[in-house]
Amino acid sequence: MPDRGGGPPTGPRMRVGRPSRRVRTLLMTLGVLAVLGMAFTMFAGFWTDWLWYRSVNYSSVFTTTLWTKIGLFFVFGLLMALAVGFNIWLAHRLRPPLSAMSMEQQSLDRYRMGIAPYKKWLLIAITALVGLIAGASASGQWRTWLMWVNGVPFGEKDPQFHLDVGFYAFDLPWYRFLLGFGFAAAILSVIAAALTHYLYGGLRITSPGARATAAATGHLSVLLGIFVALKAVAYWLDRYGLAVKSSDFKATDNWTGLRYVDANAYLPAKTILFCIAVICALLFFATLWRRTWQLPVIGFGLMVLSAILIGGLYPAIVQKFQVQPNEQAKEAPYVEKNLKATRDAYGIDGTKVTDYSGTSKTEDKTKLRDDVDATASIRIMDPNIVSPTFQQLQQIRNYYAFPTNLDVDRYSKDGKDQDTVIGLREINLNGIPKRNWINDHFRYTHGYGVVAAEGTSADSQGRPDFTESDLPSKGDLGSYEQRVYYGEKTTMYSIVGGPQKEIDYSDDSGEKTYSYKGDSGVSLSNPVNRAAYAVAFGEPQILYSGAIGDGSRILYNRTPKERVEAVAPWLTIDGDAYPAVVDGRIQWIVDAYTTTNGYPYSSRTTLGDTTADSLTASNNQRAVVAQQNQVNYIRNSVKATVDSYTGEVKLYQWDTKDPVLKTWMKAFPDTVEPKSAISNSLMAHLRYPQDLFKVQRELLTRYHVKDATTFLSGSEVWEVPDDPTNKSGSAVPPYYLSMKMPDQQAQAFSLTTTLTPSGRDNLSAFMAVDAEAGTNGYGKIRILKLPTNTTVNGPSQVQSQFNSEQNIAETIRLLRGGDSEVEYGNLLAVPLDGGLLYVEPVYVRGGGLKYPLLRKVLVSYGGTTAFEDTLDEALNKVFGAQGPTTEPPDEGDQDGGDTTPPPPTSTDPTVQDALNDAQKAFDAGQEALKKGDWEAYGRAQEDLQEALKRAEDAQGQSDQGGGGGGGGAGNSGASPSSSPKPSGSPSDG
Repeated sequence: MPDRGGGPPTGPRMRVGRPSRRVRTLLMTLGVLAVLGMAFTMFAGFWTDWLWYRSVNYSSVFTTTLWTKIGLFFVFGLLMALAVGFNIWLAHRLRPPLSAMSMEQQSLDRYRMGIAPYKKWLLIAITALVGLIAGASASGQWRTWLMWVNGVPFGEKDPQFHLDVGFYAFDLPWYRFLLGFGFAAAILSVIAAALTHYLYGGLRITSPGARATAAATGHLSVLLGIFVALKAVAYWLDRYGLAVKSSDFKATDNWTGLRYVDANAYLPAKTILFCIAVICALLFFATLWRRTWQLPVIGFGLMVLSAILIGGLYPAIVQKFQVQPNEQAKEAPYVEKNLKATRDAYGIDGTKVTDYSGTSKTEDKTKLRDDVDATASIRIMDPNIVSPTFQQLQQIRNYYAFPTNLDVDRYSKDGKDQDTVIGLREINLNGIPKRNWINDHFRYTHGYGVVAAEGTSADSQGRPDFTESDLPSKGDLGSYEQRVYYGEKTTMYSIVGGPQKEIDYSDDSGEKTYSYKGDSGVSLSNPVNRAAYAVAFGEPQILYSGAIGDGSRILYNRTPKERVEAVAPWLTIDGDAYPAVVDGRIQWIVDAYTTTNGYPYSSRTTLGDTTADSLTASNNQRAVVAQQNQVNYIRNSVKATVDSYTGEVKLYQWDTKDPVLKTWMKAFPDTVEPKSAISNSLMAHLRYPQDLFKVQRELLTRYHVKDATTFLSGSEVWEVPDDPTNKSGSAVPPYYLSMKMPDQQAQAFSLTTTLTPSGRDNLSAFMAVDAEAGTNGYGKIRILKLPTNTTVNGPSQVQSQFNSEQNIAETIRLLRGGDSEVEYGNLLAVPLDGGLLYVEPVYVRGGGLKYPLLRKVLVSYGGTTAFEDTLDEALNKVFGAQGPTTEPPDEGDQDGGDTTPPPPTSTDPTVQDALNDAQKAFDAGQEALKKGDWEAYGRAQEDLQEALKRAEDAQGQSDQGGGGGGGGAGNSGASPSSSPKPSGSPSDG
């Protein structure tokens, strides 16, 4: 009888769909290769990291971190797996014997039968999964573990529990992690045990009779008892957690520490809840003998009710009926604790606040004018404006670039320190004539040279007075290694030192080549290394390229902040790394901080928000690299250097008392060099870091007061003003400036800022810190507090005053003629004889020029404003007196432009011809200025300079023809011949 069924075919037809042996072999081979590929990818990441750390001589950081992560992973992964696996095994072992099954058990029987052959493997899979998850979570706590096991005492105790601060900073975070792990293990064990008991009949939901067997009741009761016992421990730790608890309170959004309601309601409530939880846990454990849920359930309900009434309602009643009617008296003792702890934790406890009148009392204007030069070396070169000028005049080649924001440093000239604007000529791959893999990674590998300019002067055309320029760079800095392989803009990897030559630099004789001679980077001579980097970087050409051979080394992680963060992952990195020429090398100097979030009673601050200003808004490279964004303790404990040629990283201990740094030095021995290892030449370039200053100024807007009553009233709250020189709406950045505060005898390199009252624009305070490392006053913060009953103009008001004066507004309109753009430089404030002197350079991008030139200087003092071509002229006009280094302006110069050259005493016809040419050039320049034609103005200034030089040469040593320089913007009104001529011109580059 033929088969008429609908089943599958039989006989040979059954093998029609089976793959052949060749296909199965191929699939198996592909599977093996896929596994090997994934394994090698993981190996490549590990191996390249190890090679990099070894190349920078910080392999101990890699190994310590790695073994700590591995140890935590296996210990806590194994503990979690054992906890869950043991409870599943125990629940299965305690299953009841089979009996007449209800409908519920009959439906579950199918699942029991289905998993019966795989019980062992299922148990292993479940425990492995929870173990992997728990281990991965625990390995992320490597910092917490290292701080706990290596923690050193602070030597200070909190005012509530009288425990060392180290308990809160190092111990409490680890205890909380252990508690969280215990909760996770208990909850997973309860869930796993309950499901197993249910599957095997120990728990019943719909069946008649008892809902749980005695064995299941005892097992789950013990697990719930462990959970409640852990809750008791949590209540006990919460008592200490009150000392580092944040809340919104009065003048601060991140108040930290106990308040009246915490000390008198929450603290006793936590103690009572701890006792209740202990009793409740014992009741759960007692079910092993009583075999009933009645008492544990009652106890648990009592604990929940107590948490609501004692932990929630009672504190609210205390706050409402005890604190609010007399808040200042109740909160004052706790505010005083917060004030002291916050000032200590942020290093602002030594801040000196001095009353300052805000108005000058000296009537002798000549004396005031003379005092300006002694009070401050006013910087008119704004490092945040003139980068395009550096770029245009000193870029030389398109494949070089300068940072968007240059830096301010101090260099000695003629035995005197002077503020200097400095930048490195770094490699710019976007400027390469032809982009390809060889050019990007083998030929264009490094920048070349330092470019520096005086901060207090400009040449006659408003360009920087370069003290180090050209390619190769030459000038006041002497001889040094100029190649820049590591820099802020150097983010691409390079392969150097092999058969492929690099482009070094170009001069009149053509292109120079070079081969890297340093020992930085990782050798690619090993085929395993090449394969690993080919995988890690996703670039297969690294494996087989003929441009790689003997001596080839790969350089990566090339920005200074990136390198310091990698070798010291426990540090928070300042946003502004800056270069300095030290002992014949270009060294990047990086400030680094140790932080914690566990300083009792110290209010928290969010680093990302606090350190943001108008510069970080436009330049992500200046953002702080934070390990934890919210902190309540910070120290500039480490100064780091990165060699721009070798990439060598050195960490120096700066704060020798910081317990957080001591803890990390125990965890990573021999990674931080002692402070004594800092050379004098390096010390001369170290400075107070900007990000720390910004954090401190934000705190001092509230914590400059020392009494609780004033703090609670909020009447003395200040704020950081917005930057009035641009439209970013962000805070004004602090400025480096050599200046003298009223109680100082001489100028000191300082970091300064202004502060305004909350919600108002007038000035409330001026803040400065001694920024020059190695001096006795380094780090001393001074605040000049202005009276609240008088109004002194703040930055935005001064800027508005500048913009509203008719003559200034008209001049600005003329400067903006055509397609010119006006850019305002840093608005500097300088305390002078009881008043505030404001100075702001004004730059113009005119005509075809794509870079800003200094054209005017705004000065304001005591309500008087001047807008002149040079700083000296503006100061002379404001004070109505001549400075010690300036000559009276020519009476015919009515518009503040270039001064007409005075006639020489000699009647030499050659001199007279030169002066006639100078007069023509001057007139042409004035005409071009009125039209806003900056190209014509620049040509006229060059003609004027050349004519005056001819007059000087003809006059000889008498120098009668060189005194009327054409609009020099220098601090001393220097003539063109007294300022070094920049190597570039508007058409250079």
